[in-house]
Amino acid sequence: MGKNIVIIGGGIIGLCSAYYLLKDGHQVTVIDKSDISKGASFVNAGYITPSHIIPLAAPGMISKGIKWMLNASSPFYVKPRLDKEFLQWGWAFNKSASASKVARAIPIIKSINCFGRDLYEDLKAANHFNFHYERKGLLMYYKTDKAGEEEWKIGQRAMTEGLHVKHLSQNDVIKYEPHIALNIKGAVYYDSDAHTTPSAFMREILKYLKQNGVKFYTHETVEDITLNHGAIKHIKTNNRQLPCDEVVLAAGSWSPLLTKTFGLKIPIQAGKGYCINVKRPTKIQTPAILVEAKVAVTPMQGFTRFAGTMELSGINHNINPKRIQAIADAAASYYEGLKITTAEQAQADCGLRPCSPDGLPYIGKSKRCKNLTIATGHAMMGWSLGPATGKLVSEVIANKKTTIDLEAFHPDRTF
Repeated sequence: MGKNIVIIGGGIIGLCSAYYLLKDGHQVTVIDKSDISKGASFVNAGYITPSHIIPLAAPGMISKGIKWMLNASSPFYVKPRLDKEFLQWGWAFNKSASASKVARAIPIIKSINCFGRDLYEDLKAANHFNFHYERKGLLMYYKTDKAGEEEWKIGQRAMTEGLHVKHLSQNDVIKYEPHIALNIKGAVYYDSDAHTTPSAFMREILKYLKQNGVKFYTHETVEDITLNHGAIKHIKTNNRQLPCDEVVLAAGSWSPLLTKTFGLKIPIQAGKGYCINVKRPTKIQTPAILVEAKVAVTPMQGFTRFAGTMELSGINHNINPKRIQAIADAAASYYEGLKITTAEQAQADCGLRPCSPDGLPYIGKSKRCKNLTIATGHAMMGWSLGPATGKLVSEVIANKKTTIDLEAFHPDRTF
């Protein structure tokens, strides 16, 4: 018999959870504080990334963060602030950024990303809703020998995990980008990766869910989550009170604000990312990351997206023009003759990615609440892991053996 399930959060994680729970025969309601038309699920690079095997909390990131702290246009920017939760998160991040912990995380990250890619392909084949999906792989462009050597080490590590990786010369890249000139020394190519157009996917899955009976309450803020004998009986918003058998928390960077109400701490910091859409022909055919600049380039439906930066500055949607300019400068530096105009830069957008201290998402139930399933903390892998997380959430709620072992993603894990 189906359950009455309330999902808090209408981003990629919340909507994919709704999809798989609906398929399992549940009655699903989604609450979101916006109209589900913006945010990280709409402005990301659209990558499905088995190649991204290294978590954000990696050796050297702390020293890089300190070096870049005073540079507002750096790829990774941390705004210094005396905030208890931020300082606790930073301490946990530092503890997680060890070679041994990263080594343990690599096969876990690779496995769930491959699972996510397979599910995207299943969704495409099912044709329940139409969306753009292409598997053209990913090119990691580098300008310096040092960056190339570092990137190839990661590529070689990925090969030990079963991924197919090639080290390409500048001439080799022409096969993948025949119509543009590149100012690079070479590239590392992963054929494992795919890409989508996020706004199109979100629009289509939202329409499908509405047509198939999922209820949506948008522009509503959750004001209270009350536990009674270790379970949530109802969710109170600014407009209504909703009874529930199960709750899925997929509120991204806002998730810790909600779990605080019943004493559960899930360390998350909002990592702001920016994007610029160029809606004129660029001749770019293959998704790429500009390694030194940490900028992602994706050919989407009708435009090319340039996205990047990780800015830890709290929950806000303030757009820093210096960071937008840094993305535009990177594009011009790698792609000959490509200039992102000031008008295009003026239309830039941003979104907040929920970052856990160890770079792994939180997926599963906390011991503090028996009918709450947490699904957040995906950082830069949220888009890649949307269907995987949604499927795992449905398996948790059905009390089935999950496709992937969730121990590493446990919401109660310590750092």
